[in-house]
Amino acid sequence: MTEYLMEYYNWILAFHVMSFLSWMAVLFYLPRLYVYHAEHKEKPDFVKVVKIMEAKLYNFIGIPSFWATLLSGLAMIWIMPELFNTGGWLHAKLLLALFMIIFFFYLSKVRKNLENDSCNKSGKFFRILNEVPTILMIGIVIFVVIKPF
Repeated sequence: MTEYLMEYYNWILAFHVMSFLSWMAVLFYLPRLYVYHAEHKEKPDFVKVVKIMEAKLYNFIGIPSFWATLLSGLAMIWIMPELFNTGGWLHAKLLLALFMIIFFFYLSKVRKNLENDSCNKSGKFFRILNEVPTILMIGIVIFVVIKPF
């Protein structure tokens, strides 16, 4: 790879890390909003505000940061496909990233159900669900930084 492409790669990597951090903020906070939503259904004024927060968080931060993370990740692979020859860590990271994407779209489905008042999940369910992105993020960071295999 030329020096120019390596500099370009590093800028994309920096953007990828920043967009991943923004996306993770959504993945951490949205299930917490679902907890509040589920545990305060009897307070319509409160739920109305939480619904607005959920929609804005998902649509204005979640979707753009998801696409920025995905596209910058694909760009890095396109620029440096030899990363696939550095061990199984990238394959494992991409598998966990796929689970993270599935989780993100699941949160969208849940948000729509909450918006329509058709979700019967408990606050406890959402508290447990809130741990999923943490577990996935820990694995992703370990695979990228430690490269255990």
